[in-house]
Amino acid sequence: MTLGIVAALHEEIADLLAEMAPGAHVEHIGMRDYHVGKLHGHDCVIVLARVGKVAAAATTTALIHRFHVDEIVFTGVAGGLAHGLSVGDVVVADTLIQHDMDASPIFPRFEIPLLRRATFDAEASLRDALAQAARDWLADEMAAQVSPELRAEWQMTAPRVHVGQIASGDRFVSSAQEVSRLRDALPQTLAVEMEGAAVAQVCHEYGIPFAVMRTLSDAADDTAHVDFARFLRDVASHYSHGILRRFLTARHT
Repeated sequence: MTLGIVAALHEEIADLLAEMAPGAHVEHIGMRDYHVGKLHGHDCVIVLARVGKVAAAATTTALIHRFHVDEIVFTGVAGGLAHGLSVGDVVVADTLIQHDMDASPIFPRFEIPLLRRATFDAEASLRDALAQAARDWLADEMAAQVSPELRAEWQMTAPRVHVGQIASGDRFVSSAQEVSRLRDALPQTLAVEMEGAAVAQVCHEYGIPFAVMRTLSDAADDTAHVDFARFLRDVASHYSHGILRRFLTARHT
């Protein structure tokens, strides 16, 4: 079994790449570096997709066709959409939808033309294993990886794991007005980002199990841009590394 691990931003996979066993090699395809090797006992291909749905779909297709991965996990950050979520929480997708897909009136809003569906389901066992790894890491390791000063600054009092719908679109949601519109249109959605639903659609079309995990960096509103790079470097990078390490280690035992 070969696992594809995908992220949109370098910080989300940098520590995983550093941990790859000796003997790993890099294949450069379509302006992307695919790192092929062993990670915590698993055959893995780790790749930086870059930002957006097209980039994510192209990367996912290459993982399937060129590297014959058996399953895919996408990790990264997202903005919280639902009420009651906090910075530092983790959302693991059970379904994904493209919030900017609208071919109406020919097709219903959000529906992917010719596939007759708007949402795509994450594979249940991957989803559940990823969510459990996130719960374990938050309980056992997060406090040692993210300093008390940073947790206080970001008001990360008691981060939690949520399982639910994630919406993807090719724009950075950063206004309260847009958040309100998305909440009205997709009331069941927990978080919003820019890649996951594209990965989900490609995996659905090729029959590849997948899961998507997101660390909440903001509330996707007018403060979404504030210190994003710092949060990514000092907080979210630790989340991706620690949770995926837990995920891989648990599956290897």
